[in-house]
Amino acid sequence: MTQRNRPGRAVSKRRTAIALAALSSCALTVGFTGTASAATGGAHGSPRTSYVALGDSYTSGPLIPTQVDANCARSDHNYPSVTARERHITSFTDVSCGGATTVEMWEAQGTNGPQLDAVKKDTDLVTLQIGGNDVGFGSIIGTCATLSAKDLAGNPCQQYYGAKGYDQLTLKILQTAPKVARVLREVHHKAPHARVVVVGYPDLLPEDGTGCFPQVPFAAKDFPYLRDTEKRLNLMLRAVALLNRADYVDTYGPTVGHDMCKAPADRWIEPLSPAAPAAPAHPNAKGEEVMAQALLKTLDRGAGRH
Repeated sequence: MTQRNRPGRAVSKRRTAIALAALSSCALTVGFTGTASAATGGAHGSPRTSYVALGDSYTSGPLIPTQVDANCARSDHNYPSVTARERHITSFTDVSCGGATTVEMWEAQGTNGPQLDAVKKDTDLVTLQIGGNDVGFGSIIGTCATLSAKDLAGNPCQQYYGAKGYDQLTLKILQTAPKVARVLREVHHKAPHARVVVVGYPDLLPEDGTGCFPQVPFAAKDFPYLRDTEKRLNLMLRAVALLNRADYVDTYGPTVGHDMCKAPADRWIEPLSPAAPAAPAHPNAKGEEVMAQALLKTLDRGAGRH
């Protein structure tokens, strides 16, 4: 039987098309309601005295001095630590961990217990940066770097992820949305009075779509494809935050122009062969500082409101 005569596959393709259309619909929702979220978020008062940071390696800051948890590759100069110092937080718990997915919110990761266990009834600020590993940041980078040899001037990575007739990475982002939403619901359940903030991911690749092979070993036309994939991930996180009574911090905008392709003195995200102490394709200390400043601005917008 040919593929077009198989009803199951036809139904599956229709469902996939509907799912991908739903993500596009999220863009319209965020476009019209994002401002309202900024205006209403954080109506829980200030200053915050009990802060819990949840997240993956973009939160923990692997290889950035000084590392304070080898199991999770956690730095005391990551953006939660900078934020806690600048806000004079009296009770600060950072359980972010390199490699974490939404699963590790409920399950231990080596010596790091389930991250949600750190959220208590009296916690009044929670930040969450998660989803990159659910989508598969690491494997995507490895796959695209390998495929680039096939066509350096083309888009072999985009073709690979679109071989089934739809973009697999867009679908993965869509599938991650309910997982992040579940985490936010649990945070609200455990800390009903907390201000909850979702932190987006910083700009990894040039905003103008240009490439920088071999510094970042992707094919030329895959640079804009992967840039747009990250934008879709951040769009999803913004929408999920909006729909689950959380603020959203844009760290992409403040880091534009300081991506992996820039010179060492100008970049805040290190390439696959870092020059500064940081993990490949991750923020360096300056990148974490800039993310902290973006978070602090969001917190200040809600200061004094109850």
